[in-house]
Amino acid sequence: MIISIGHAISDYIYDVFVLKFDFWLAFGIVAQLLFTARFLVQWLASEREGKSVMPLSFWYFSMGGGLMTLIYGIVRREPIIIMGQALAMVIYTRNLILIFRNRRRKTGSGDAM
Repeated sequence: MIISIGHAISDYIYDVFVLKFDFWLAFGIVAQLLFTARFLVQWLASEREGKSVMPLSFWYFSMGGGLMTLIYGIVRREPIIIMGQALAMVIYTRNLILIFRNRRRKTGSGDAM
């Protein structure tokens, strides 16, 4: 029983990651790795500060990984990925707009003195 489950898992992994390997699978894997890197960046920044923080690089990784994952979903015709990443891209873009708008206000108000 355990051996047959092991063989089934092995066959599945071989089918998904070896037999079906192509450019788009590699693209999707890189997209997911880039997207996952944002959590590492956020965790390290929070540990360094001793509190939860969202560094600007978190949003860049989010945009890069999210955009690549969206492209992957479109090419692979995956509606769940398309819907999730399309909405996420709006949120990431809005966060970056707010960050840069806030920075501009801070530097602009300092020049007036």
